[in-house]
Amino acid sequence: MNNGIDQSGKHPAEDSTTKSKSQAAVNSCNDHLPPLVRALKASADRNPVVFHFPGHKRGQAASPALTQLIGSKPFLHDVTELPELDSFFCPKGPLLEAKNLAAELFGAKETWFLVGGTSCGVQAAIMATCSPGDTIILPRNAHASATIGVIFSGAVPKYIVPQYNSDWDIAAGVTPSQVKLAIAETKVVGGRKVAAVFVTSPTYNGICSNLSEISEVCHSQGIPLIVDEAHGAHFKFHPEMPKTALDQGADISIQSTHKVLCSFLQSSMLHISGEMIDRERLHKCLHALQSTSPSWLFLASLDAARHQLSTDVTAFNDAVNLANVAKTLIRKIPGISVLDHSVFPDFPDMDPLRVTIGMWQLGLSGFQANEILDKDLGIIPELVSTNSITLAFSQGTTCEHVQGLLSGLRHLSAMFPVVNCENGMLSVAGRGPYDDPVMSMNPREAFFASRTRMKFKDCSGEVCGEVICPFPPGVPVLAPGEVITHKALDYLQEIRSRGGCIIGAADPLLDTIVVCRK
Repeated sequence: MNNGIDQSGKHPAEDSTTKSKSQAAVNSCNDHLPPLVRALKASADRNPVVFHFPGHKRGQAASPALTQLIGSKPFLHDVTELPELDSFFCPKGPLLEAKNLAAELFGAKETWFLVGGTSCGVQAAIMATCSPGDTIILPRNAHASATIGVIFSGAVPKYIVPQYNSDWDIAAGVTPSQVKLAIAETKVVGGRKVAAVFVTSPTYNGICSNLSEISEVCHSQGIPLIVDEAHGAHFKFHPEMPKTALDQGADISIQSTHKVLCSFLQSSMLHISGEMIDRERLHKCLHALQSTSPSWLFLASLDAARHQLSTDVTAFNDAVNLANVAKTLIRKIPGISVLDHSVFPDFPDMDPLRVTIGMWQLGLSGFQANEILDKDLGIIPELVSTNSITLAFSQGTTCEHVQGLLSGLRHLSAMFPVVNCENGMLSVAGRGPYDDPVMSMNPREAFFASRTRMKFKDCSGEVCGEVICPFPPGVPVLAPGEVITHKALDYLQEIRSRGGCIIGAADPLLDTIVVCRK
């Protein structure tokens, strides 16, 4: 007899009500997810029949080698630009909502999500503000992406040589007086238009420039200020952090959300403030430089990183405390030095989460110390330099990490008694490996000039035709259009001999350098 009861003993209406309540609970949970995460989840929950890219079809044909490493779930969300997700270059749905929420959190007028890293944003910012023949003022220790941006835009660089400490072989930022002088010199010599001032703050080592005064100098002359804030995306989120670039008047700030915050590698944000930036032109530059097939996992990770910070006001308390404790205890280890404000007194603001340590009193270079710390003790620093190593603390840093670090440094100190010698140091006289660069051609002309390769040892006095820089940090020692000096060659040779990596050169072994034909 059909009494309306199914084989499970439940009435259909009862089952329907249960499902409805369950779905309501799921929907309520989903409502609290960040917009792009919610959109990706909803897209996967549809369980559609897919005839779109990519070819693994939400993991159906994913490589077993990779699924053994990361599982199959990431492939479920590795999809193309679907209607329920949004349009990358013309967002109207979840991506637009995510960008607006990010702009609100970071204090921007508008925010763009980047899938080509901060390098892409730096290049777009320079292209959006500089036209061929315009002058851009920038520090000589700017990242290589700024050099590429200058080449793309056809701008003429006016370099500021940053303050430099030869003991550490580290350059700082730039001062307001240096920026003011550079603007004045540009107007006197050639009378060219200064289209933008570009500043790196913080540096890789966490040294911050006085952006408040620099922005005042720039804006008094009607010049926009671009800040490469790749290493400072976290500054907004703890009272011991320096002020952010936007809070100090920057017109464009580009941040690597993946460095200290928690998005995926390669994902960044570009923020703008004020009215000096042509947003339509910036959008076109970003469109030209970014992929038309962005990873929605990367984009969702930016949204998730923003959401994580907006829901946890104490996110960096533990990290700052651990970094402060670590620096105090490291200073007590014989033969180990910690970079602090006394090294660059003109730059009092430093990132509390960036810890740079030197071991030259133990007779060790940064590369030699890293050999022992990394290969023997499993301690991996963020940056290895000639005379130091740099550690990046973050939300993911634990007490166990700090204990392991202190144990490793004590081990180094015990292995190499303090001798107060400079055997491990690379001492570079003057103001760094670049000093005052002599420009024979502007970078774009040199990049596209007729070029040839010349033996490394014979290149002094020639005009460089390529970008050559140790990586990390990715700061060019030689840039297109610069006259090659003995000092630069010696520095590069020393980096190579100590095991450092050189990028940008056509010949990675540096047996030859690409130079411009005369």
